[in-house]
Amino acid sequence: MYEELKAICHQANLELPKLGLVIYTFGNVSAVDRKAGVYAIKPSGVEYDRLRPEDMVIVSLETGEAVEGRLRPSSDTNTHTVLYRAFPKIGGIVHTHSTYAVGWAQAARSVPLYGTTHADHLAADIPCTEFMPDERIANDYETETGLQIVECFRKKHLNPDEIPMALVAGHGPFTWGTTAAKALYNAKVLEELCRMALVTEQVNPAAARLKEALIEKHYNRKHGKNAYYGQK
Repeated sequence: MYEELKAICHQANLELPKLGLVIYTFGNVSAVDRKAGVYAIKPSGVEYDRLRPEDMVIVSLETGEAVEGRLRPSSDTNTHTVLYRAFPKIGGIVHTHSTYAVGWAQAARSVPLYGTTHADHLAADIPCTEFMPDERIANDYETETGLQIVECFRKKHLNPDEIPMALVAGHGPFTWGTTAAKALYNAKVLEELCRMALVTEQVNPAAARLKEALIEKHYNRKHGKNAYYGQK
Protein backbone atom coordinates (compact mmCIF):
# COMPACT_ATOMS: atom_id res chain seq x y z
CA MET A 1 0.00 0.00 0.00
CA TYR A 2 2.80 2.44 0.83
CA GLU A 3 5.55 1.29 -1.55
CA GLU A 4 6.09 4.71 -3.14
CA LEU A 5 6.24 6.49 0.22
CA LYS A 6 8.67 3.89 1.57
CA ALA A 7 10.87 4.27 -1.50
CA ILE A 8 11.00 8.06 -1.10
CA CYS A 9 11.86 7.74 2.58
CA HIS A 10 14.46 5.05 1.94
CA GLN A 11 16.25 7.08 -0.72
CA ALA A 12 16.26 10.19 1.47
CA ASN A 13 17.80 8.26 4.36
CA LEU A 14 20.56 6.91 2.11
CA GLU A 15 21.54 10.50 1.30
CA LEU A 16 22.39 11.30 4.94
CA PRO A 17 25.78 9.51 5.03
CA LYS A 18 26.52 10.61 1.45
CA LEU A 19 26.10 14.23 2.53
CA GLY A 20 28.38 13.70 5.53
CA LEU A 21 25.60 14.45 7.99
CA VAL A 22 25.61 11.14 9.92
CA ILE A 23 27.85 8.27 10.98
CA TYR A 24 26.89 4.72 11.98
CA THR A 25 23.14 4.68 12.80
CA PHE A 26 22.83 8.35 13.75
CA GLY A 27 19.92 10.38 12.40
CA ASN A 28 16.75 9.74 10.46
CA VAL A 29 14.50 11.05 7.69
CA SER A 30 10.73 10.79 7.41
CA ALA A 31 8.36 11.53 4.52
CA VAL A 32 4.64 12.20 4.93
CA ASP A 33 1.56 11.38 2.85
CA ARG A 34 -1.03 13.73 4.32
CA LYS A 35 -3.89 12.45 2.18
CA ALA A 36 -3.30 8.95 3.53
CA GLY A 37 -2.68 10.31 7.04
CA VAL A 38 0.64 8.51 7.46
CA TYR A 39 4.37 9.01 7.22
CA ALA A 40 7.32 6.70 6.60
CA ILE A 41 10.38 6.81 8.84
CA LYS A 42 13.70 5.01 9.23
CA PRO A 43 13.69 2.02 11.59
CA SER A 44 15.59 2.44 14.85
CA GLY A 45 19.27 1.50 15.01
CA VAL A 46 19.66 0.05 11.51
CA GLU A 47 22.85 0.91 9.64
CA TYR A 48 22.34 2.81 6.40
CA ASP A 49 24.10 0.29 4.17
CA ARG A 50 21.67 -2.38 5.37
CA LEU A 51 18.49 -0.37 4.81
CA ARG A 52 15.93 -1.55 2.28
CA PRO A 53 12.74 0.23 1.17
CA GLU A 54 10.61 -2.42 2.87
CA ASP A 55 12.35 -1.67 6.18
CA MET A 56 10.75 1.77 6.39
CA VAL A 57 8.04 1.95 9.05
CA ILE A 58 4.65 3.52 8.36
CA VAL A 59 3.29 5.64 11.21
CA SER A 60 -0.22 7.08 11.66
CA LEU A 61 -0.36 10.87 11.93
CA GLU A 62 -3.50 10.57 14.04
CA THR A 63 -2.29 8.07 16.64
CA GLY A 64 1.49 8.26 16.31
CA GLU A 65 1.58 4.47 16.24
CA ALA A 66 3.20 2.22 13.65
CA VAL A 67 0.60 0.80 11.27
CA GLU A 68 2.90 -1.13 8.95
CA GLY A 69 6.43 -2.51 9.17
CA ARG A 70 8.27 -5.41 10.78
CA LEU A 71 10.84 -3.22 12.57
CA ARG A 72 10.54 -0.64 15.33
CA PRO A 73 10.46 2.95 14.07
CA SER A 74 13.10 5.53 14.96
CA SER A 75 13.31 6.52 18.61
CA ASP A 76 12.62 10.08 17.40
CA THR A 77 9.25 9.12 15.90
CA ASN A 78 7.17 11.06 18.42
CA THR A 79 9.16 14.21 17.64
CA HIS A 80 8.33 13.81 13.94
CA THR A 81 4.65 13.28 14.77
CA VAL A 82 4.50 16.50 16.79
CA LEU A 83 6.15 18.53 14.03
CA TYR A 84 3.92 17.15 11.28
CA ARG A 85 0.83 17.98 13.32
CA ALA A 86 2.02 21.49 14.25
CA PHE A 87 3.47 22.50 10.86
CA PRO A 88 0.85 21.41 8.30
CA LYS A 89 2.74 22.46 5.16
CA ILE A 90 5.83 20.31 5.68
CA GLY A 91 6.32 17.08 3.77
CA GLY A 92 9.54 15.71 5.23
CA ILE A 93 11.69 15.94 8.37
CA VAL A 94 15.40 15.29 8.96
CA HIS A 95 17.21 14.81 12.27
CA THR A 96 20.99 14.47 12.39
CA HIS A 97 23.88 14.78 14.81
CA SER A 98 26.03 16.72 12.33
CA THR A 99 29.13 18.17 13.98
CA TYR A 100 28.78 21.94 13.64
CA ALA A 101 25.02 22.06 14.20
CA VAL A 102 25.41 19.94 17.31
CA GLY A 103 28.18 22.25 18.50
CA TRP A 104 25.83 25.23 18.45
CA ALA A 105 23.04 23.16 20.01
CA GLN A 106 25.32 22.03 22.83
CA ALA A 107 26.23 25.67 23.42
CA ALA A 108 22.47 26.39 23.46
CA ARG A 109 22.97 29.25 21.03
CA SER A 110 20.93 30.43 18.10
CA VAL A 111 23.09 30.87 15.01
CA PRO A 112 23.47 34.57 14.13
CA LEU A 113 22.88 35.73 10.57
CA TYR A 114 26.40 36.86 9.72
CA GLY A 115 26.47 36.75 5.93
CA THR A 116 24.72 36.56 2.59
CA THR A 117 24.98 32.76 2.34
CA HIS A 118 22.76 32.55 5.41
CA ALA A 119 20.46 35.30 4.08
CA ASP A 120 20.05 33.45 0.78
CA HIS A 121 18.19 30.74 2.70
CA LEU A 122 16.49 32.47 5.62
CA ALA A 123 16.19 36.03 6.83
CA ALA A 124 16.54 35.19 10.52
CA ASP A 125 18.92 33.63 12.99
CA ILE A 126 18.63 29.84 13.23
CA PRO A 127 16.65 29.37 16.47
CA CYS A 128 17.73 27.22 19.38
CA THR A 129 15.38 26.01 22.08
CA GLU A 130 16.02 26.33 25.78
CA PHE A 131 17.29 23.34 27.75
CA MET A 132 14.48 20.95 28.60
CA PRO A 133 13.39 21.00 32.28
CA ASP A 134 13.84 17.79 34.28
CA GLU A 135 10.13 17.09 34.58
CA ARG A 136 9.76 17.16 30.80
CA ILE A 137 12.78 14.91 30.34
CA ALA A 138 11.16 12.41 32.69
CA ASN A 139 7.90 12.60 30.72
CA ASP A 140 7.60 11.46 27.07
CA TYR A 141 11.01 12.81 26.08
CA GLU A 142 10.66 12.58 22.31
CA THR A 143 7.21 14.20 22.32
CA GLU A 144 8.53 16.94 24.58
CA THR A 145 11.40 17.52 22.13
CA GLY A 146 8.92 18.23 19.36
CA LEU A 147 6.85 20.44 21.63
CA GLN A 148 9.96 22.41 22.57
CA ILE A 149 10.59 23.23 18.91
CA VAL A 150 6.96 24.23 18.35
CA GLU A 151 6.94 26.38 21.51
CA CYS A 152 10.22 28.03 20.50
CA PHE A 153 8.72 29.08 17.15
CA ARG A 154 5.53 30.35 18.74
CA LYS A 155 7.34 32.23 21.51
CA LYS A 156 9.65 33.94 19.00
CA HIS A 157 6.83 34.47 16.44
CA LEU A 158 8.73 32.52 13.76
CA ASN A 159 7.22 31.05 10.61
CA PRO A 160 8.30 27.39 10.14
CA ASP A 161 7.67 27.68 6.39
CA GLU A 162 10.26 30.46 6.16
CA ILE A 163 12.64 29.06 8.79
CA PRO A 164 12.74 25.31 8.09
CA MET A 165 15.25 24.40 10.78
CA ALA A 166 15.90 24.51 14.50
CA LEU A 167 18.44 23.44 17.10
CA VAL A 168 17.39 21.64 20.27
CA ALA A 169 19.59 22.74 23.17
CA GLY A 170 22.07 20.06 24.20
CA HIS A 171 20.79 17.72 21.50
CA GLY A 172 21.02 18.67 17.85
CA PRO A 173 19.32 19.86 14.66
CA PHE A 174 15.95 19.18 13.08
CA THR A 175 15.09 20.43 9.61
CA TRP A 176 12.01 20.13 7.45
CA GLY A 177 10.70 21.04 4.02
CA THR A 178 7.86 20.60 1.57
CA THR A 179 9.40 17.23 0.65
CA ALA A 180 11.88 14.86 2.24
CA ALA A 181 14.42 15.91 -0.40
CA LYS A 182 13.98 19.57 0.55
CA ALA A 183 14.35 18.72 4.23
CA LEU A 184 17.65 17.01 3.34
CA TYR A 185 18.79 20.09 1.44
CA ASN A 186 17.99 22.21 4.49
CA ALA A 187 19.91 19.83 6.77
CA LYS A 188 23.04 20.24 4.67
CA VAL A 189 22.56 24.01 4.44
CA LEU A 190 22.10 24.21 8.22
CA GLU A 191 25.36 22.35 8.82
CA GLU A 192 27.26 24.67 6.48
CA LEU A 193 25.74 27.81 8.03
CA CYS A 194 26.75 26.59 11.48
CA ARG A 195 30.30 25.95 10.26
CA MET A 196 30.53 29.37 8.61
CA ALA A 197 29.22 31.12 11.73
CA LEU A 198 31.79 29.37 13.90
CA VAL A 199 34.62 30.38 11.56
CA THR A 200 33.31 33.95 11.54
CA GLU A 201 33.47 34.15 15.34
CA GLN A 202 36.93 32.59 15.37
CA VAL A 203 38.23 35.13 12.88
CA ASN A 204 36.45 38.04 14.56
CA PRO A 205 34.85 37.41 17.98
CA ALA A 206 33.22 40.84 17.72
CA ALA A 207 31.61 40.20 14.32
CA ALA A 208 28.31 41.98 13.85
CA ARG A 209 25.10 40.57 12.40
CA LEU A 210 24.72 41.27 8.68
CA LYS A 211 23.14 44.64 7.92
CA GLU A 212 19.40 44.50 7.30
CA ALA A 213 19.55 45.88 3.75
CA LEU A 214 21.78 42.99 2.66
CA ILE A 215 19.60 40.44 4.45
CA GLU A 216 16.50 41.71 2.66
CA LYS A 217 18.23 41.88 -0.72
CA HIS A 218 19.64 38.36 -0.64
CA TYR A 219 16.56 36.74 0.83
CA ASN A 220 14.09 38.46 -1.48
CA ARG A 221 16.03 37.78 -4.67
CA LYS A 222 15.53 34.04 -4.04
CA HIS A 223 12.15 34.04 -2.29
CA GLY A 224 8.79 35.70 -2.77
CA LYS A 225 6.90 37.20 -5.69
CA ASN A 226 9.76 39.35 -6.97
CA ALA A 227 12.48 36.68 -6.79
CA TYR A 228 14.83 36.67 -9.78
CA TYR A 229 17.44 34.05 -8.88
CA GLY A 230 17.61 30.98 -11.15
CA GLN A 231 15.72 30.10 -14.30
CA LYS A 232 12.03 30.70 -14.96
